[in-house]
Amino acid sequence: MIMPKDTTKTAVLYRMVMPEHTCPFGLKSKDLLERKGYAVEDHHLKTEDETEAFKREHDVKTTPQTFIDGKRIGGHDDLRIFLGIDPPKEEQSDTTYRPVIAIFSVCALLALGLAWHQYGTILTWQSFQWFISLSMTVLAIQKLQDVEQFSTMFLNYDLLAKRWVPYGKIYPYGEALAGILMTAGVLTWISAPVALFIGTIGAVSVFKAVYIDKRGLKCACVGGNSNVPLGFISLTENLMMIVMGLWMGLRALGG
Repeated sequence: MIMPKDTTKTAVLYRMVMPEHTCPFGLKSKDLLERKGYAVEDHHLKTEDETEAFKREHDVKTTPQTFIDGKRIGGHDDLRIFLGIDPPKEEQSDTTYRPVIAIFSVCALLALGLAWHQYGTILTWQSFQWFISLSMTVLAIQKLQDVEQFSTMFLNYDLLAKRWVPYGKIYPYGEALAGILMTAGVLTWISAPVALFIGTIGAVSVFKAVYIDKRGLKCACVGGNSNVPLGFISLTENLMMIVMGLWMGLRALGG
């Protein structure tokens, strides 16, 4: 009788599991392997000495480490590449639009939810205004997490900040103030000019840096740790502030 061939895929994983620390990347590697159909031979490195000895033995700098068919795959990032989840490192980009896509998407849904709650419908001018004002506020929060780092990145391209450095630290507070007031629909005489001012300077600065000077910079729009490339998305943030400032200013003047 011919026995069926065992087709179970097996991976050997070494990861830190200590009384006061369990490596999160080890847990992620184990979960990833299991979801991809591997039976995991899970080896715990229970002490610092044991971990350091393992690193010396295999000439690696970090754990976890995964082995498949006797071959060392590497750490969690290497494992994702091996399993085809991420592209090879030489094909990976150091920039991403994910942060701004997440912010704009959530703010759009929040605006639609508020419109539904207030008016029983989602397609209103108010929902569009809320989308812009909420986006401004959330983007300001990202910058306010580390104003110093934001202002440093901002100096790479903003024309006013280059002439008057403190503007880089004032900007996120102005954006937050305008966004909050516009969401509440109060003190338009403050929010509209602020949004129009910072939006216009920002739009001119981004346009010059990207489309005239052709500089490949990262945008500070979602904070100083941003990997978002300076370009159309950055310009959109500023154009939204210009539109909102003009719209609410004209509405206020019209009574």
